[in-house]
Amino acid sequence: MKQKVTGPHQPLVTHIYTADPSAHVFEGKIYIYPSHDLDHDGPSNDNGDQYKMEDYHVLSMDNFDSPVVDHGQVLHLKDIPWASQQLWAPDAAYKNDTYYLFFPARDHDGIFRIGVATSASPAGPFTPQADYIQGSFSIDPAVFVDDDNRAYMFFGGLWGGQLEKWQTGTFEPDASGPALDEPALGPRAALLSDDMLSFQGPVQEISIVDEEGKPILAGDEDRRYFEGPWVHKYNGYYYLSFSTGSTHKLVYAMSRDLLGPYTYKGTILTPVIGWTTHHSIVQFEEKWYLFYHDSSLSEGVNHKRCVKYTELEYNEDGTIRTIDPYK
Repeated sequence: MKQKVTGPHQPLVTHIYTADPSAHVFEGKIYIYPSHDLDHDGPSNDNGDQYKMEDYHVLSMDNFDSPVVDHGQVLHLKDIPWASQQLWAPDAAYKNDTYYLFFPARDHDGIFRIGVATSASPAGPFTPQADYIQGSFSIDPAVFVDDDNRAYMFFGGLWGGQLEKWQTGTFEPDASGPALDEPALGPRAALLSDDMLSFQGPVQEISIVDEEGKPILAGDEDRRYFEGPWVHKYNGYYYLSFSTGSTHKLVYAMSRDLLGPYTYKGTILTPVIGWTTHHSIVQFEEKWYLFYHDSSLSEGVNHKRCVKYTELEYNEDGTIRTIDPYK
């Protein structure tokens, strides 16, 4: 299936609902790995039960003037032995002459884990491993392969993503988050093994601090981490960008060290139509681009979203210029 790109801030495809776009440049093309929203009329709640996604599609385009190609279904829930439901936001990476698709799903106990599937092609189809990555939990995997070829996974999301329930290192079903005046929970990160199929190092929390070096507090909903981590590198700095969740913004922090601490800097994207916001940032040729989603295609239905893109620009000091998605 091919669809013409109509420009920035417009849906990339309209024949299916897509969200949570992870964009990468593979083989000289732009590949987007979104989640696939099902068109249903079920209830909506803070646990995310409305997000019933069951499969993944891969989108690609040669450039921003060429059509978007939907490569079709590349992985389905029924083909993943350990997973029971909810194939949420994925990411992809390339290493060892192999393409890897990382994805969250609930296991048969209802606990979110992160799995991995492999393919010889960036367009899939992808073959899942028989079990999830041991030691993984929560949602929103984002894999960053650094200049030394070491790969790290960043992950974690509050509320339906269950991150609060892992504060002790084991799953506590009744656990809640920190008090509003305590440091907010940060995303987690782990070094991946050389074959990209397991964690080689321990899972650690990434610290996000203000300009004075003080931790961002849990009650600071305009700046605190909620979900959707993404890491990219520009002019010697690592950028950790993420969703604030309840205040519906994409924001970012910067560090000279991949594992932080990261200093909060500001807003990348102001709120979009719909509750969730989730993104990726990628360089293509000489420019940088932000991929994101909103619910404009469904006129505001939170679980019927559409993937969009726009150019991302930096200031001379390396900070990112704030984007209004509707201007």
